[in-house]
Amino acid sequence: MFRSHTCGELRLADAGKNVTLAGWVQRARKMGGMTFVDLRDRYGITQLVFNTEVNAELCERANHLGREFVIQVKGTVSERSSKNANIPTGEIEIIVSELNILNSAQTPPFTIEDNTDGGDDLRMKYRYLDLRRTAVRKNLELRHRMTMEVRRYLDSKGFLEVETPMLIGSTPEGARDFVVPSRMNPGQFYALPQSPQTLKQLLMVSGFDRYFQIVKCFRDEDLRADRQPEFTQIDCEMSFVEQEDIINTFEGMAKHLFKELRGVELTEPFLRMPWADAMKYYGSDKPDLRFGMKFVELMDVLKGYGFSVFDNAAYIGGICAEGAAHYTRKQLDQLTEFVKRPQIGAKGMVYARIEADGTVKSSVDKFYSQEVLQKMKEAFGAKPGDLILILSGDDAMKTRKQLCELRLEMGNQLGLRDKNKFACLWVVDFPMFEWSEEEGRLMAMHHPFTHPKDEDIPLLDTDPAAVRADAYDMVINGVEVGGGSIRIHDSALQAKMFEILGFTPEKAQEQFGFLMNAFKFGAPPHGGLAYGLDRWVSLFAGLDSIRDCIAFPKNNSGRDVMLDAPGFLDQKQLDELNLKIDLKENN
Repeated sequence: MFRSHTCGELRLADAGKNVTLAGWVQRARKMGGMTFVDLRDRYGITQLVFNTEVNAELCERANHLGREFVIQVKGTVSERSSKNANIPTGEIEIIVSELNILNSAQTPPFTIEDNTDGGDDLRMKYRYLDLRRTAVRKNLELRHRMTMEVRRYLDSKGFLEVETPMLIGSTPEGARDFVVPSRMNPGQFYALPQSPQTLKQLLMVSGFDRYFQIVKCFRDEDLRADRQPEFTQIDCEMSFVEQEDIINTFEGMAKHLFKELRGVELTEPFLRMPWADAMKYYGSDKPDLRFGMKFVELMDVLKGYGFSVFDNAAYIGGICAEGAAHYTRKQLDQLTEFVKRPQIGAKGMVYARIEADGTVKSSVDKFYSQEVLQKMKEAFGAKPGDLILILSGDDAMKTRKQLCELRLEMGNQLGLRDKNKFACLWVVDFPMFEWSEEEGRLMAMHHPFTHPKDEDIPLLDTDPAAVRADAYDMVINGVEVGGGSIRIHDSALQAKMFEILGFTPEKAQEQFGFLMNAFKFGAPPHGGLAYGLDRWVSLFAGLDSIRDCIAFPKNNSGRDVMLDAPGFLDQKQLDELNLKIDLKENN
């Protein structure tokens, strides 16, 4: 055997025991006639001791050990004279009697430490080295524990884990598909699933009333911190349920994960917020409720006093940052530049400080009397020392989204977004459809299989844009960690939905005939939810990006810099697939 113990398990009670350890050299230090080596494996670090006076030849060999050499040692556990309280094995060391170098190593391109000197690109190129770092390994250990707890919880609720295929047909709604050419069917393509949506619905038709799967999903979309081209869902579906059943089941699962993995006991029901309120008061369908700064509309307060920016606006709204009146003019100018960034798009920002005596000092004082400014202060419930920040625009929804970015930035600056504090809620009553300027038609806000609220079904014929969906998202700390809906199980209603979305009957049959036909054989009422496993892990680990809890992630350009993928195919492969590459020129 290469080892009989791990580097993290030995304690002072093991003193005098003969042991065998194996792992990687973290560092080596020569001090006089002594050489100390920190040996690392997945379980921790143990100090090895080599003494010239005891065995000069062995000590000389130890002096030539480099970082990340793979070694095996035999020796005796001994109490350390200089203890290290920062590691579990800090009270002991191993007096080495035998050293076996299993593999030498080149000097790594960055330090294998929690606080490494390697940048993102370098660490992604050598991800197999990055994974040796304790900080990264802990994220994957957390991910493992989470998947085990998910399976344990869902199994206890009668769910069956069922695998669905990776090679399916392309779907026209939602994000772009990744496609796979078929050699045996020239000119035809599979698609990698964006989710197993239709497949899990078919399982409900098949009588599998409680299904789940921890499954890879693929979406060819622009990337950001919480997106990857391939990601993992905890995908679930239930038959003979209503929205309340699903919310209760998966709120229970969330509370189970918090208790088992974070030691946090959540006893109160999660808040439920209609989508319309989330957009009105926070400018986002995933509001961060760890802090206040709820939007206040000011159209009735500030319009009509000669300030053309406000007088011509379709929306005027603001936030109150408690205790932030100390912000300097430079800081306020920086906030103004922040909201004017192209990705946010505001034209400017108005501010007002509440002075110690209660008077209001604003950047637009010449247009407003103190009486009007006091009404504004009252609208916010502001008090001395507070700072009011106001945005306006000719599109209410667009301006609210800009104000959302400002609110989150203030939350960051004021230290209000504590990663160890959790604010959980359900956002419900989403619109069924949203208008796509690019497509020039209504698109499904979630997907075309979402059931409309029963009371809104008559509006499908008269005012489809007003129809609300039986859909729900779980939001924690401003992150959508999961979402789902009650599904349509009636083939006639599903056909109506496709009609509103611009599908001809022939096109609907071509794309989704298998599902609509299945519904004709007795489909039960059903619904489900998909949690983002990567997002849950990053939330619990306090990470800023889901990349850090994925073993081998892609970069922001969708490339795997370690494998250098995607790449070009050679001509032989293209010929086998009956493909010819004709790249368009970039304009």
